[in-house]
Amino acid sequence: MASFIEPTTTDVCRTLFADMAPSDAAFATGFTEEQTEALVNALADLDEPPTVHVLVMQDVLKWLRRDFHLASTVADLVDIGALSMRVTEDAIANTTITTDGSVVSLVTPNGRTAGLATDNEEFVRSMREQASEAWEAATAADLRTPPRSQVYETLADELGSEVEADYRSMLDAVGATRSGYRSTDDDLDEVELNVLAGAKQDVQLFELSNWGERVGLASKATFSRTKNRLEDHGLVDTEKVPVEIGRPRQRLVLSEQLRGYEASELPAAVRDELRAAPA
Repeated sequence: MASFIEPTTTDVCRTLFADMAPSDAAFATGFTEEQTEALVNALADLDEPPTVHVLVMQDVLKWLRRDFHLASTVADLVDIGALSMRVTEDAIANTTITTDGSVVSLVTPNGRTAGLATDNEEFVRSMREQASEAWEAATAADLRTPPRSQVYETLADELGSEVEADYRSMLDAVGATRSGYRSTDDDLDEVELNVLAGAKQDVQLFELSNWGERVGLASKATFSRTKNRLEDHGLVDTEKVPVEIGRPRQRLVLSEQLRGYEASELPAAVRDELRAAPA
């Protein structure tokens, strides 16, 4: 295999994986956070991806888990057998992808990415054995995130296709949801977006939080805290829904100033409202 240069790491991975059959397998080792994201995006772009065993350090896994958008894509790839991930405590010297017939080392000078390749049989065999041994010694990665396709499917089934469509539009609009490590207080995470989607379609908080906890998105307590935060900022309201037995439940509704926005426009509108709020 000849070496090649592409504009991005995603392009390098996509070029390499596109030449592999779905039954092929590769080892990816030594990837940084951004390189891991690029690899995941490349696999997600393929209709019939190969299987890639990704060996990462613990800090890379923690970084990945903080973004629902990325972690749920990883979970989807794991679910279809296109990706598996393990964690190692041993330092990894080089960033490489090792296939059955080649070793590709990734180098990123001047904003571009080069795939420096060799198909020397002895070297490839040695690298594959080394990667396989490191893989066997590593521990399984716990994503703590459900597959995004499962989130969408169950949300549509249990709370309606309109809620699912709005949530999908909002996640697509923000592109990333690095929850827990916000750059500012007006960044929105996956639970806040979900509560906004529920409020746009007048869903009961009880039903939304029950679904969210069952699918693994977040606990009922997290949904309640999220609703309170959005309510405190005047972004959502609640209406009491009487029930025959027990306490009345709360129906989520968008605040009046947000009701005219399309779902894809809501995240930006909410951020504007949060930025305009008194400190």
